[in-house]
Amino acid sequence: MSKSPKIAAVPAAMPSPSREEAEQAIRTLLRWAGDNPDREGLRDTPERVARAYEDWFSGYREDPEEFLSRTFEEVEGYDDMVVLRDIRFESHCEHHMAPIIGRAHVGYLPTHKVVGISKLARVVEAYARRLQVQEKMNAQIANCIQKVLEPKGVAVVIEAAHQCMTTRGVHKQGVTMVTSTMLGEFRKNPLTRREFLSVIGNPTSNFDG
Repeated sequence: MSKSPKIAAVPAAMPSPSREEAEQAIRTLLRWAGDNPDREGLRDTPERVARAYEDWFSGYREDPEEFLSRTFEEVEGYDDMVVLRDIRFESHCEHHMAPIIGRAHVGYLPTHKVVGISKLARVVEAYARRLQVQEKMNAQIANCIQKVLEPKGVAVVIEAAHQCMTTRGVHKQGVTMVTSTMLGEFRKNPLTRREFLSVIGNPTSNFDG
């Protein structure tokens, strides 16, 4: 298991262009592709694409740490592994803006508090709905959970198909990229790590991304 990559500081937010500017940019791309944005079939495409971008990249408007802020301490001393597996997500590669479709498997060893399991899925979604590199997204999810919940350890495994590789370039279908970030006990203790990997099983056997 490789060490977690360092995450670069996020630069100050640039002024957001207007909706009209975004739609005009899409019209320009349609013309550049060789089509006429004024023909009937494409007339509403710039507006539709702008709305789709608001959905696909909604993660920029969310704070993943907020999802983990409400925790529960009445767990009768439970301190064993908590795992949420097969969290399906759709993201986009920051190099080609092509879809990345995959599954994330998240586990942590609580100290004195746990979080609602849906919140783990929301953390995955918040980071997925941004322009991403899979390795960076993997580390972001793990580091966020470690920072907010302060557990004894965090494990995140992501497997995904990258359409920048399957629909262009080398055109290799059926290829799945797998990355992992192990923190705390999951990194230090081979038995804990093996238990987590055993719980998530062989996820690629039922991958349908």
